[in-house]
Amino acid sequence: MWVFAAFSNVTIVTLQAEVIRTVLCIIKMIIAGYIAAVLIGISLGLIGGGGSILTIPVLVYLFGVQPIAATGYSLFIVGSSSFIGAIKNYRKGLVNVPTAIYFSTASAITVLITRKFLLHIIPDQLFTIGSWVITKSLFTMLLFAVVMIIAATKMINSKEPEACATIEYKPVFTKILPAGLGIGLLTGLLGAGGGFLIIPALIFHFHLSVKKAIGTSLMIISINSLIGFAGDIFHTTVNWNLLLPITAVAAVGIFIGTKLGEKIQGEKLKKGFGWFVLIMGIYVLIKEISAL
Repeated sequence: MWVFAAFSNVTIVTLQAEVIRTVLCIIKMIIAGYIAAVLIGISLGLIGGGGSILTIPVLVYLFGVQPIAATGYSLFIVGSSSFIGAIKNYRKGLVNVPTAIYFSTASAITVLITRKFLLHIIPDQLFTIGSWVITKSLFTMLLFAVVMIIAATKMINSKEPEACATIEYKPVFTKILPAGLGIGLLTGLLGAGGGFLIIPALIFHFHLSVKKAIGTSLMIISINSLIGFAGDIFHTTVNWNLLLPITAVAAVGIFIGTKLGEKIQGEKLKKGFGWFVLIMGIYVLIKEISAL
């Protein structure tokens, strides 16, 4: 009898230790998640993009959100944070409003259509390769990993252009349309803001200065993302208790990033952040493929 009692006590102690380890692991992941949320905001505030590319992995791996739901949550986090950054830049005269409106008109409609219709007609099981079953969630993460790697490569290799000395071009809708549609599809499918694509387009095609391109990009990202999220809330259940604190922390990061942008050269930080995103992209790709 005493042997059984001793065994029971050992089992209880072992279970308690396992529970404690599990709780500590969860706490560490949550802390890491909120630190990452600050980095997301800092990147958006500092270089006008890049941070949103981390939002999906943070939500999926650190907060346990399903990939498809995470794309919607990402839209709210990125959209709300970018909106705060856009307002701050607008007050400084660093937002080209007509260009932002034209660009957003093309991209936001695409985002809404993608979130409202396209995502829901894509089957949960897409296809099989031998014994591998490619699901919608898996494909989303694999595609996102590829986008992360491409975005990271652009951030690492591209040099920040000099401010344009020529007069800013007036936005022409037909000229903006192709880029707007592409950005809208990317944002709608993956929940990424697309700042790493928007900013070069604003600089080279519309001759905006770097700082004005960053501010305008934040306005475009905020409009696209929040409209895309609006298309989700009517047919999905949103965990606001999770979403609002993460968004608040990312918003703090926006303020930090904006202040850093006034004092620190963004080019060096962009390259460092690019290497971080590249490592994360490779990690996501390996993790998802190894799970097949």
